Amino acid sequence: MFTGIIQAVGEIAVLEPQGGDLRLRVRTGKLDLGDVQLGDSIAVSGVCLTAVALPGDGFWADVSGETLAHTIIGDCKSGERVNQEKALTPTTRLGGHLVSGHVDGVGEVIERTRDARSERFRIRAPQELARYIAQKGSICVDGVSLTVNAVEGSVFELNIVPHTLAETTLDAYRPGRRVNLEVDLIARYLERLLLGDAQAAGASGQGISLDFLRAHGFARD
Repeated sequence: MFTGIIQAVGEIAVLEPQGGDLRLRVRTGKLDLGDVQLGDSIAVSGVCLTAVALPGDGFWADVSGETLAHTIIGDCKSGERVNQEKALTPTTRLGGHLVSGHVDGVGEVIERTRDARSERFRIRAPQELARYIAQKGSICVDGVSLTVNAVEGSVFELNIVPHTLAETTLDAYRPGRRVNLEVDLIARYLERLLLGDAQAAGASGQGISLDFLRAHGFARD
């Protein structure tokens, strides 16, 4: 588990195709690896990776075909900057929100505008993820815990403050940039809990609606 508070920006050093999947080396820069052991998890731009070798200036990780299919890791090039966060511990400050490092889908930056000293981003999420994104809720974009300012269909808006721009890779993003998205854990599990046996049985339907919430005591007229 992670918090979405980026600890350092590193860079992709080596990408080695391995017959359908990938072996990846990340130079971790100022990220403190003093307490990292083989088998530990490190989030790289929101993707939870397992350290399989620690050469001193970073780590190696194996990236499965499943991860390549559902994240932007396969788009990366040598030298590309990436956000990094070590897995949280029982004493870690939870400054962001609970993040699993399991990317739900890939979004796209469609607009970036200046707003005083901040930058506003509009990002289009995959349609199937839109129902999990709520105004003033949390979302993880390339490993960064952010607050959703507004939602319109599958497009959501973020306000990125100067500190976040300086300490992450977000300042380099322009329209057309693909990004890893992880929606709020609570939203995903709440849907599963409410739909219960109907979803488990594969029943078709419209998912959670206002009528559904009324019927189960979560909303009133």
